[in-house]
Amino acid sequence: MAFTAQDVKTLRERTGCGMMDCKKALSQTDGDMEKAIDVLREQGLAKAAKKASRIAAEGVACAFANDEGTVGVAIEVNAETDFVAKNAEFQAFVKTVADTVIAEAPADVAELLTKKAAGTEMTVAELLQEKIQTIGENIIIRRFARYEGTVATYIHAGGKIAVMVKFDTDVADKDEFKVYAKDIAMQVAAAAPSYLNRTQVPDEVLEHEKKIMTEQMINEGKPADKVERIVMGKIGKYYEENCLIDQVFVKDSKVKVDQYTNQTAKALGGKIAIVDSVRFEKGEGLEKRADDFAAEVASMVK
Repeated sequence: MAFTAQDVKTLRERTGCGMMDCKKALSQTDGDMEKAIDVLREQGLAKAAKKASRIAAEGVACAFANDEGTVGVAIEVNAETDFVAKNAEFQAFVKTVADTVIAEAPADVAELLTKKAAGTEMTVAELLQEKIQTIGENIIIRRFARYEGTVATYIHAGGKIAVMVKFDTDVADKDEFKVYAKDIAMQVAAAAPSYLNRTQVPDEVLEHEKKIMTEQMINEGKPADKVERIVMGKIGKYYEENCLIDQVFVKDSKVKVDQYTNQTAKALGGKIAIVDSVRFEKGEGLEKRADDFAAEVASMVK
């Protein structure tokens, strides 16, 4: 029995499986739709696809570096429940995916899925499908960032927040630098800067902030000839809150991050500059699962 592109599309709609998986199943069953569905179910693909429609906003945000501290990755992998996020098999999967990012340097998640998972003979996509089956929840590799150079990583609250910071330094081998680097990573976790420094703040963002501040001052009845000066003062405060090197150091409110960096570099007799940072918070911006216990009980007694 031959099959058409429409048959492949129909099978995909009925099972939620990928186009190529549907084509292979139809080829294997000589175009028999029902048998193809059975094949996909037997392979676990239809079941995994069904899970893929469920909300996955839990999981972990983690950050890892290689043994030399020269390549690092921050990654968020989502699951449906916090319980699964604490599962050893799930955590091992996240580490495998992170190791794959470090080794393969994929451009994005789509490319990552095609890479051979570290320490296995499976692609990341195949390993992902296996874990969806064995763990029993929808799992999504949401995002990652990869840095090469001197990096420091930090994981807060067991995977709620992941931070990675990149440095330009010639004292990376010193223990004091490692303490400093961890402090900066913790700063990013705690203070969530939007930018590294003032030059990174887009002009449109700055103009938007100025407009809002100006309106606020006018509405508060501030004298017109003083509004501009007040707004510039507020912009300075905006920099201090949103730019990493301008932020007050969370472990010592008497100094700013830039000052702490300079002090450390001077003490170690070398150079230190913060180049970039990334901060992932688990589930940020995702729709959360809203379980209605009463509705669930009601559906069970119908």
